[in-house]
Amino acid sequence: MATEQPKKSMLYTRTGDKGQSSLYNGERRIKTDRIFEALGAVDELNSAIGIAHHYCKKSANGLDEQLIEIQCNLQDIGSNIATPRNDASETQLRNTAFDDGHIEKLEGWIDTLDSKLPPLRNFILPSGGESSIFLHQARSICRRAERTTIPVVEANDADESVLKYLNRLSDYLFAAARSAAKHEELEENVYKKAKSGREASIQTRTL
Repeated sequence: MATEQPKKSMLYTRTGDKGQSSLYNGERRIKTDRIFEALGAVDELNSAIGIAHHYCKKSANGLDEQLIEIQCNLQDIGSNIATPRNDASETQLRNTAFDDGHIEKLEGWIDTLDSKLPPLRNFILPSGGESSIFLHQARSICRRAERTTIPVVEANDADESVLKYLNRLSDYLFAAARSAAKHEELEENVYKKAKSGREASIQTRTL
């Protein structure tokens, strides 16, 4: 008896097999274009925050809902980046605009978190438990996403608000990482510069 073949999945289109892909405005560009570099970095950042969210929710540190909102904002940032601002219709520009209000909300979260943490006097190494470490990793990826987005904004292919949000997001992720460590009463590693004739060392500190 012949086995019925499944219907073709919508997950693949074969249209990118030659190394090009489409933007929201229908324009096709090579996948190494600056726009796709930025989109890839933002996508990677979103995945990293997804991992951090898992551990934050598991530890009940109160950051999980904020991280979900941030992930949604990153999806919107992707839409903005994928729609060149100087070559899109008014409808496309309106549908993919990224509001400055998201930046202000992020700043409010940073202020709240930082007000409950001891002041910084040294560099902090990624540490402080699973939630904290994965938030630090997301912060590092966020910096790269910001760097890859700079030439996109400079070329007027994305709104400046996108760049501002990514810049502020790395600050949020740093404060969130320290907050996560404090919630779990775990130690963070403080960097100590090596002195002459001695190796570099770390100092642990419970938040």
